[in-house]
Amino acid sequence: MATKVLKKKQLGVDPVEPALTPSSPADTTFLSKPKLGPRVKKKDIPEGLWTKCPACGALIYDKELDENQKVCPKCRHHFPIGARERINALVETCSFEEMDAMMEAVDILKFTGAASYQAKLEGLRKRGGLMRDAVVTGIGTIGRHRLALGVMDFSFLGGSMGSVVGEKLTRLIEAATSKGLPILIISTSGGARMYEGMFSLMQMAKTCGALAYHARERLPYISLLVDPCYAGVMASYASVGDLILAEPQAKIGFAGARVIKDTTQAELPEGFQTSEFLQQHGLIDTIVDRLEMKAKLVGYLDFLMVGRQVR
Repeated sequence: MATKVLKKKQLGVDPVEPALTPSSPADTTFLSKPKLGPRVKKKDIPEGLWTKCPACGALIYDKELDENQKVCPKCRHHFPIGARERINALVETCSFEEMDAMMEAVDILKFTGAASYQAKLEGLRKRGGLMRDAVVTGIGTIGRHRLALGVMDFSFLGGSMGSVVGEKLTRLIEAATSKGLPILIISTSGGARMYEGMFSLMQMAKTCGALAYHARERLPYISLLVDPCYAGVMASYASVGDLILAEPQAKIGFAGARVIKDTTQAELPEGFQTSEFLQQHGLIDTIVDRLEMKAKLVGYLDFLMVGRQVR
């Protein structure tokens, strides 16, 4: 080090003294960190208060959503809705008389899989309360019109059509024919109930046969298709209405898009199974917003029932 300093003096450069680490003070006690008070736990937001719209991403207060018939107030997206909620939204107060309320399916084929058919039915009935199967049928009043009303519920085994669904609808149609009433059937389904094998497929012919007798009496049948409506239901009574309505953006078809693509080996048009596409190609008469449904139905019934007397 002395040699380096000497060389710098000879060159006329002021030597720079090496930096020294300052000595530590005698008292090396650290100040203790002040103790914080008890942490305030954030209150958990209760579940079931808000719902996120899958279409626009808006957060909707559940009470507001229920009051709006499960239609998003921002983008008009139609959320799924139960059969009894639909009935309450459409018919006049205390005018609905349910038919065959306690009719239940029986596991005739003793179908077994991950869970037996009977076990699935019992579990759904416990959770579903008054829902005994995938359809609610009865006679009610919309506006000034008395009519036969059948409403399917997708939450019960995907709204699949088994022997009970077919029987309840057939009895409803026959009652409407004998009383001279128009029929409204609201369909949402994944198709025939394969747990019941051939018995479920027989319901396609049975319901359409009853509708043929209803048509002979020149009585109107309105079919309303809601998301989703597929397979055996769409291939039978859902597509033979005198007037076929649908909700916006409802998925409607016979088979799923993937199955059709694999079978045909062809590129499918975008949105080809939506109600808007089907209306453009003539399968659906009109698309009606859920909030306007009751008023529209009254207008259609006013036209279709001109000069007809209920027996």
